[in-house]
Amino acid sequence: MKSIFSPAGGPIPGTKAAKIREFVTDAAYYIAGTVVYSASVSVFTAPNEIAPGGATGIATILHYAFGLPIGVMIFVLNIPLFALAMKKIGWKFIAKTVLCTALVSVFVDLFSLLPQYEYKGNLLLASLYGGILSGAGLALVFLRGATTGGTDVASKLLRLKYPHVPMGRMMMSIDCVIVLAAALYFKDVNAALYALITIFVSSKIIDSILYGADNGRVVMIVTDYVKEIADDISAEISRGITLLKGRGYYSGSDKEVIMCAVRRQETPQLRAIVRRRDPSAFIIMCEAGEVIGEGFKPINKED
Repeated sequence: MKSIFSPAGGPIPGTKAAKIREFVTDAAYYIAGTVVYSASVSVFTAPNEIAPGGATGIATILHYAFGLPIGVMIFVLNIPLFALAMKKIGWKFIAKTVLCTALVSVFVDLFSLLPQYEYKGNLLLASLYGGILSGAGLALVFLRGATTGGTDVASKLLRLKYPHVPMGRMMMSIDCVIVLAAALYFKDVNAALYALITIFVSSKIIDSILYGADNGRVVMIVTDYVKEIADDISAEISRGITLLKGRGYYSGSDKEVIMCAVRRQETPQLRAIVRRRDPSAFIIMCEAGEVIGEGFKPINKED
């Protein structure tokens, strides 16, 4: 009977089992991420008149101006962007984004029905915790190749016309316009300042999760026991290995150099493997800001 599992333990890529596993994983990340993000809006930012940019910021302003439900308005505001992006960006990315935006809309309005959970107090705490939760929620969604619409989609569309403008600068510019509009409506500069705190904290949390969770170290090992060490790394840490051709400058002898990527927490185990096989081995470890591929963050074709 043919196995559907790879030697590393997971389903073989491309099989039905792998597709089901990917679908379930995506769904879990999307639900968890949108719940956390929605909590940041309904519990911390919206009750304190903090409009943290994007469609959520506009929906918050409309809620206080006309009494419109924030969740519904988040989705409505994104409909024109979805229509434009479907033609310009691609349907797979938009399909995931529409799903996540719909989940946010539902969860935000559901949470708003539970006013006992609203935090109305210290605005600094509200902006900080709102930023932490929104960043964590958005990062979970981003990790699986989707967004919650708003600024992210608008920035991608504008980048098609202005490719020379960095994505981060584009997003910040759009958010700043919305924050300024909120300050004018609420007639309170503090509202804008607290919103900027929320945006800043959220961006830091997103970076720490996206790049902190998938960063690691590139390790290069020069040793006379290449096969033994490579076999141990493969068996004990389950990391892929590449053998590079090298030559000693003074000795002039040809050598093979082991190169592999590991997570930070795996480096002590790797050192122990090398020390056990060859105490005189030469090891170089370099920080890798992001590692993409099997065993780390998957390559997302829609990014």
